[in-house]
Amino acid sequence: MKDMIVKKKKIRKPKKKYAELMEVADGSSSQRKASVTTLKPKHLSLIASEPDMNLSQLHRLKKTKLSSSVKQQTNSKRSDPTLDVADVNSSTFGIKGAIIDPSLASSAVIFSAANNPLNAADELQAFNEDNSEFLQETQTLQTLDVQLDQAYLHTKLMEELDHGEEMFLDQDNFTNLQNTVPPKKVPLASVKKSKPKTPRLIVHLKPNIKERVAKVSRIELDNAGKEESLARNLLCYLETCVSCGLLNRGWTTLQAYQYRAKNISKDLRQSDVNLYATLLHGFAGKGNLNKVKEIVRAMKESGLQLSPQCYVALFECVGRQTHSSADLTLLSDLTREMEEKGITLNDMFVKSTFLSDQREMALKGVLKLQPSFEPVIPPPDTCYSCSLLRELDKKTNEAVSFRSPGQGILTREQLKDLTKEQLDMEVKSYVRVRSIEKRSETNENILQYRLKLEEAQSHWKKIITEAFKRDMSALRSQHHTFKAFRHINLYPYLRVLDTQQYTDIIMQEIRRLAEGSETFSPTTRQLYRDLGNQVQSRHLIRHKQYTGVLDKLKHLYEEYCDWYLDPSCSSCTNTRQRWQELIHQHQDGPSMTRENRSWSNAVLLGVGKFLYNIIMRDIKVDVNLTRTNGKTQHLLPAFYTLFRHQGHMLMEEVKPHPVLARLFRGAAQEELVFYVTNVPMLTPPLPWSSMNSGGYLLARANLIRLPFQAVQQWHRLKEAPEKELYPSLDSLNQLGAVPWTINEPLLDVITEVFNSGGSQRLDIPEPPSACPPPGAINPEMSKMERFEAYRQRMALRRQKAEMYSLWCDTLYRLSLANHFSNNPLSRDRFVFSVPQARILAASQHGLQRAGVPLSSPPEPQCFFRGEPLGPKGLDWLKIHLVNLTGLKKKNSESERLQYAQELIPDILDSADRPLTGDMWWAKSECPWQTLAVCMEIARAMRSGDPEAYVCHFPVHQDGSCNGLQHYAALGRDSVGAESVNLTPAVKPQDVYSRVAALVEREREKDALEGLELAKVLEGFVRRKVIKQTVMTTVYGVTRFGARLQIAKQLKDIEDFPKEFVWPASTYLVMKTFESLQEMFTSTKEIQDWFTECARLISQVCGQNVEWVTPLGFPVVQPYNRFNKLVAPQLQAKKLQEHYNMDMFERPNVVKQKNAFPPNYIHSLDSTHMMLTSLFCERRGITFVSVHDCFWTHPSTVDVMNRICREQFVALHSQPILEDLSRFMVKKFSYSDSELTNDGSVVDMSKRKLNQILTRVPSKGDLDITNVLNSVYFFS
Repeated sequence: MKDMIVKKKKIRKPKKKYAELMEVADGSSSQRKASVTTLKPKHLSLIASEPDMNLSQLHRLKKTKLSSSVKQQTNSKRSDPTLDVADVNSSTFGIKGAIIDPSLASSAVIFSAANNPLNAADELQAFNEDNSEFLQETQTLQTLDVQLDQAYLHTKLMEELDHGEEMFLDQDNFTNLQNTVPPKKVPLASVKKSKPKTPRLIVHLKPNIKERVAKVSRIELDNAGKEESLARNLLCYLETCVSCGLLNRGWTTLQAYQYRAKNISKDLRQSDVNLYATLLHGFAGKGNLNKVKEIVRAMKESGLQLSPQCYVALFECVGRQTHSSADLTLLSDLTREMEEKGITLNDMFVKSTFLSDQREMALKGVLKLQPSFEPVIPPPDTCYSCSLLRELDKKTNEAVSFRSPGQGILTREQLKDLTKEQLDMEVKSYVRVRSIEKRSETNENILQYRLKLEEAQSHWKKIITEAFKRDMSALRSQHHTFKAFRHINLYPYLRVLDTQQYTDIIMQEIRRLAEGSETFSPTTRQLYRDLGNQVQSRHLIRHKQYTGVLDKLKHLYEEYCDWYLDPSCSSCTNTRQRWQELIHQHQDGPSMTRENRSWSNAVLLGVGKFLYNIIMRDIKVDVNLTRTNGKTQHLLPAFYTLFRHQGHMLMEEVKPHPVLARLFRGAAQEELVFYVTNVPMLTPPLPWSSMNSGGYLLARANLIRLPFQAVQQWHRLKEAPEKELYPSLDSLNQLGAVPWTINEPLLDVITEVFNSGGSQRLDIPEPPSACPPPGAINPEMSKMERFEAYRQRMALRRQKAEMYSLWCDTLYRLSLANHFSNNPLSRDRFVFSVPQARILAASQHGLQRAGVPLSSPPEPQCFFRGEPLGPKGLDWLKIHLVNLTGLKKKNSESERLQYAQELIPDILDSADRPLTGDMWWAKSECPWQTLAVCMEIARAMRSGDPEAYVCHFPVHQDGSCNGLQHYAALGRDSVGAESVNLTPAVKPQDVYSRVAALVEREREKDALEGLELAKVLEGFVRRKVIKQTVMTTVYGVTRFGARLQIAKQLKDIEDFPKEFVWPASTYLVMKTFESLQEMFTSTKEIQDWFTECARLISQVCGQNVEWVTPLGFPVVQPYNRFNKLVAPQLQAKKLQEHYNMDMFERPNVVKQKNAFPPNYIHSLDSTHMMLTSLFCERRGITFVSVHDCFWTHPSTVDVMNRICREQFVALHSQPILEDLSRFMVKKFSYSDSELTNDGSVVDMSKRKLNQILTRVPSKGDLDITNVLNSVYFFS
């Protein structure tokens, strides 16, 4: 023992960590050190406010409360407990990037910092976040050559850009802060360039006022959001486990969350019965009665009531057992329990959904107890509940037959073969299309590249298969521990497909990356998400195959196609009613309207990253592969990552190795690959009968396209009665049922121009090779010359990238059009578009046709079904031709028709020699559409009998500034209505010309007063210059955006001096907005009411703005300020359980109030379009629309025009604004019990909200029925 050496434990003294501070004053600088443990972030405000304080003094004051110190400072300066802006700087609150101009100290900008100055810091930070877009715009403007006084420009810009979240304050109690600066006009000669001033801030008086006045507190929202997101994540995870056969894993996970909720007070209790019903069905499918009883026992211990879906699983499990007395006892107990809850046996089959043979097995279990039982399923109510469509319901009762767009032009055998081809495409998930790119003859070099690429791809497939199995084994081994096993993890989501399918997905992704742009690529997160979506889409298709949905769909769809070709076999009046009838007639088997749940963003990212790890780590390329004399193999990663700035963010991107890109480019593959959901269908789409069913046969097609976090819109759709969705669904079905064909003569001309090098004049992009090479850089150049040369190189590189992007886009569209024009079954190839409701995803509410091969311009597509021209069809073709040229916008229809007669020689020459003749058509505003009409007119005139000529060409009728039309109708504005053709007139009224005339009038006044800029603009205030700004004003364009629009038009005018582009555009924006307010008085009043309602709803109530369209479709604006602390975790062991959802977040007030007016007007113009669509369908005429452009056959233009006007009058005869006010009052107003009558800001804000919501704008004296006689309302 004595020999043993006793070692003492070595005690290490903690190292002091210091932070160095550099203080810079006007004439000196000093460097100081402070311990990190001593110097806390909150003490920086004391250092900033007390320059003379040293670190030792700060150390003695470290226990001093910051709030009391700041309060003493503020009280010593003034009695009012506020901080002057002059005393506040960015370092005071430690906010990076916060800029405050001390020159604005005399203004009425104040911060409530009496209780806690850090609240003011939070307000500044929120302000900076809201103004990030404005700051970027300001940086853009700083690089421009602005010729006007900067204060003048800034004042006019800030009059419209209100990026501060203003809280309403009663004027008698608080100062209402206004963000205005007196305008100042300065002669151009005295203008000096100066740095734009930072905008002044408008901050709440009390930071906590929003939480006190909001309808739901922040804590309640957070808890509800976490509970809902966890339930959604868990339900999706359990369904995936059941589909993969991982039943015990799913049950263990649910038990783990049960235990957490029971033993951890802060954890969320799982009260969603669907979680248990999913597992019940999984174990019932295996006949595991003991496990089913265990789950039911756990539900009862948790206090959960069994739903009809749960009882279906119980009876299903019993139905799979052999007959025994124990089964009968269990069934009797279940029946007695259901009777106590008011659930009948029939309710199980009416209120539940089924997969595979679940319905039959449940019925078998019931028959064991009641052998004579037979479920009775009530037929669906297919009529409308909207008052605007009562006429259609009346006609339904009169047994009006449906005229199918495909009747008489297709055969049953053709449609059956095309259905098989469509299903094969959707099962594969992609379509191969032959490229129309003109290449030189295949030479030995190309063949060599293709051989090498084929060998590399064959090798990659083996590598990917081995790597996937390896990574899955590693992932499986990580789950051996119980802790990782019981949480929501990635493993089941990677078991939903076969290894071969994952290999195919990765191989397609490799090609997409290798053929991508050199200058742009999506971020890694976007790539992960897209790849995860591909896995999810294939999983849904595979799930439908294994659960019997595909087999039942084939049978139902075959009967639906028979009716589509011959509707006389049923009394249904539209496609939805027939589909609902078929589903009701075939109750056996799986349910056809079952909801397909979406994977969360964290799951999509996790799956995508797992697969991308294989791409980045295992895919190698031989860098000597493309060398002719390369004998040694040198493998390097085929892809690498780089970081690129996107605005103020640094994004990670994936790029292919140059050798890999050269290999794909040299192989010059003849086929292009498209996802099946990006191309048209070969057969009629499935009719939308609910929000979960419609579109493609197997592939998923969402009714609306929204961000993944926008769940409130889906929630409102689920809450809405199905009958209220029927009008919108039927309109989508009508648009999708119209077959299209490709205009092959026009397509041939477009393809020839494309392969001949393109044409800027004809809107056909030139290939990147047409971009001029950059100039050489010589060592003899000066520094400025080299700088200019490098700048030109960057500009050329950017131009080349843009040219390549446009060229590829046109190549894809033309290749698709060529693919669908080559029909092996009949003379013509027809396709169907898949319409989707585009609701606020892009700040619009309307309809969009997805999968159309080529959009305008150019537009080589026509109706597949032709109609005889009739007595007026040829005249409408000629009028349409003149409309496309844009030459006779102010002339009457008779004058346009006369002008068309004078153009007959040019029309025939254009049709006969489109590229070798005079090319008159190329001078048109819409050259390719003009050429298409020329060809159609020539064919009709040479047919011998134009009235009998069967025409497939669609004629367009456009609204006259449709947004302003709706505003004028809402406000019954007679003056505004006249300018947008709501009233009868001999000639069309041009609102753009009238606004330009008012702007010119104001310009002349300013020129007489000596404003030099007004003199410069003489002769340049033209219709085309301000047209886009006038058109987009009602759709939410800002002054900055309008300035860009006008500047672009001024730049295109050769005679206009380019140095005045930006100051002139600023001036014209101001004058254009003022002229619009003068012309449309009620429009501005209604727009302001919309804006104020949205501001108060989002700011006071703290909720998203929502409304219901006149057709009954609910709309929610998904603009929120999400919690930035919540970010998806890309971990395989444990996935993120909670994620952001808009319905549980505070709204972005600025976006809500700015977007509500244009979004609401979009909902009205889409309602008008839907009404026109439904009534045209009932009249049996072809109708298609793109926004406010309505299409039909030339022979039915008059019928469509009459319906269009009748439905506009019917729509605006409704009390639209009054109904909106009543909805918002019911949804957002405060009751008397919620008002305190204490004169506080909270109480006054609530009262102000109630007051504004009921203050419907006054209306004028316009007689809306005048629209019925207005020839140029749509023309």
